[in-house]
Amino acid sequence: MGLLDILNGMQHGPRGSAAPGGSGGKSGMSPMTMAILGLLAYKAVKHLGGSQQGNNPAASPGTANSGPAGGAGGLGDLLKGGLGGLLAGGAAGSVISGGLGDLLRQFQDSGHGDAASSWVSRGPNQPISPNDLGRALGADQLDMLSSQTGLSRNELLEGLSHNLPGVIDQLTPHGRLPGPDEVSV
Repeated sequence: MGLLDILNGMQHGPRGSAAPGGSGGKSGMSPMTMAILGLLAYKAVKHLGGSQQGNNPAASPGTANSGPAGGAGGLGDLLKGGLGGLLAGGAAGSVISGGLGDLLRQFQDSGHGDAASSWVSRGPNQPISPNDLGRALGADQLDMLSSQTGLSRNELLEGLSHNLPGVIDQLTPHGRLPGPDEVSV
């Protein structure tokens, strides 16, 4: 199952379809689907940008840290241009596996490595509380996701704590991070 299959399955997830005329209505994605995709995109761009940030316009400081204003170079632009172009250009495997790897490292670094490892490994997924998830992700990422999805911080954390373990579990069906050549979109 590919990333798009997983995200398409979330279209009618905890927040239902995106409300017509709402912030998510243009894309047809539910705000929670946009949040999960945005989190993976943020991590993927960070992963790909690495030490070459100056050479990657999608990883410029204005993109990754666009802040609450969500101005030019925000998540919407990233999904339309940077990540969308990478996915269409055949780099989906590197983007997804790199983004997942960086996200899981962030959970390990914040003391939630056991929970994150359970999402990847076979067997039951350990839960993560919204408060623990908020501490693991940090204010900058949450502000960016909140501004781009239209979800309040509490809605975002509730939805992510409920859905993120399952999405990561589905993206890692073999009990490990997929290699770039194993990911399908």
